[in-house]
Amino acid sequence: MPNTLRIAPDKTLRSGISRRTFLTWTGVASALAFTPGLIEAPAAYPAPMNHGDHLFTLGVASGDPLPDAVVLWTRLASAPLAPHGGMTDIPIPVEWELALDSNFRRVFTRGIELATPADGHSVHVDVRGLEPSTDYFYRFRAAGHISDVGRTRTAPSASGTTGALTFAWASCQSWGDGFFNAYADMAAAAPDVVFHLGDYVYEKAIPTRGGQRNTTAVPQSAHSEMTRLDDYRERYALYKLDPHLQQAHRTSPFIVTMDDHEVENNWAANISEDEVPVPDFLYRRAAAFKAWWENTPVRAELRPNGADMRIYRRFTFGDIAQFSVLDTRQYRSDQVNGDTDGPQNELTARPDRTITGAGQERWLLDGLASSRTRWNVLAHQTTIADLARSKNGARAVSMDGWSGYEASRARILDGARERGVDNLVSIVGDIHRSVVSELKSTYTRPATTVGVELAGTSISSGGDGADSDESDKLLKAASPHVKFGNSQRGYVLNRLTHQDWQAEFRVTDSVADPGAGLRRRATVRIPDGRPDIEVS
Repeated sequence: MPNTLRIAPDKTLRSGISRRTFLTWTGVASALAFTPGLIEAPAAYPAPMNHGDHLFTLGVASGDPLPDAVVLWTRLASAPLAPHGGMTDIPIPVEWELALDSNFRRVFTRGIELATPADGHSVHVDVRGLEPSTDYFYRFRAAGHISDVGRTRTAPSASGTTGALTFAWASCQSWGDGFFNAYADMAAAAPDVVFHLGDYVYEKAIPTRGGQRNTTAVPQSAHSEMTRLDDYRERYALYKLDPHLQQAHRTSPFIVTMDDHEVENNWAANISEDEVPVPDFLYRRAAAFKAWWENTPVRAELRPNGADMRIYRRFTFGDIAQFSVLDTRQYRSDQVNGDTDGPQNELTARPDRTITGAGQERWLLDGLASSRTRWNVLAHQTTIADLARSKNGARAVSMDGWSGYEASRARILDGARERGVDNLVSIVGDIHRSVVSELKSTYTRPATTVGVELAGTSISSGGDGADSDESDKLLKAASPHVKFGNSQRGYVLNRLTHQDWQAEFRVTDSVADPGAGLRRRATVRIPDGRPDIEVS
């Protein structure tokens, strides 16, 4: 690590932090509330800053926490909605520092990284040598500008007993469909870590006047579908100006994967939704991957190699949870049956079809077999469970989810059962609704329940929604393995212990109003040792 100065951590500071209780804003979370520029909610949605006002307009973030390391991220943009973010072609040195207190009286380490135009003036600092289960604070400085302060947290050590883990996950945040209210609520909870499971940005043109946001403050490229690197960079800049999203990023470390809209709707491997020639689509995919890497707090080693990028990776949090973060886009077989909801048939059952690819499938099963944690979690994009509905009198399922890849699903779930994997939980996004299901290798004949799937709703995609819409009623009627459903916007907040998993589904009545709050819609409890679903 270049130009670093390390100071031994003051362990007395950690001992003075009280333990947080589930879904309350106490302990370190309440301390953060009084730190200027950290997680306080904005009074109103501000207009974008003018050229030269600040270099850190896109905020700060941290991510991919390990017991001894974390990534610190920022991206310089003096005029975020202008071409190239208002930046020149000159590399800029960026100073960073990490401390044990938000006032930076106990600096742990500091250094300098170079923000280059080739990487969109983004910075990914992989800070090593940290203490496990520890809160740290960080900030950046460049050309006389100082960023907001962020808080991050390392993962617990694998060698000890972890009493509890709090985490949230989110997905699907279409900027034009509404405001990102859920992130203010998430920041107030200050979870140990946040998973973003895809559709961080959307590729389609944003409606006139910003859709629900009723603003013309969008880059010119937002008026059409993004296909070039500059288009993708500008779309990320627009999204990252959202103050509630910035608030969540500077409060908790994020672990991020992608789904389809970061590139193009329902893409599959090298196949475009619009059936463009493969070389043209791979050129677009390379641009999308590069922009995703530049704008997410992932390690520099994830930098894409053209149109290829190793996104799937694994995170272990002490002895309490192992998360296998999947990539179900880059290696999948093409969707069958016209990629529309329909019946499963000989095409969906073909044994040579895969949603993960053979290499990732082996990696996943090997990781599950060697896990020594209480909970084994698949963190990914689309639902494993059949969310069946009756369509024209026939049972219909999505061809884009695991329902369209029946043999692939059976290999994973039967493989986990054969390896004696306990407490298997799948967490997903994508479907713009909350659905809790029993996890089975097939749903067209009797099968053992091997785990639980928790599908979380969207941050804003789909607009306000309702407590139960027509699709919710239809899937509950045709899918007896579904135990809870809701189609409002929000996210899922979780507390894991060795005794149980508690998932709180938090929803808002409106994403058209940036000040609308969230509330608990339901709490789902999964007891240790058996895949039961208790809803309250």
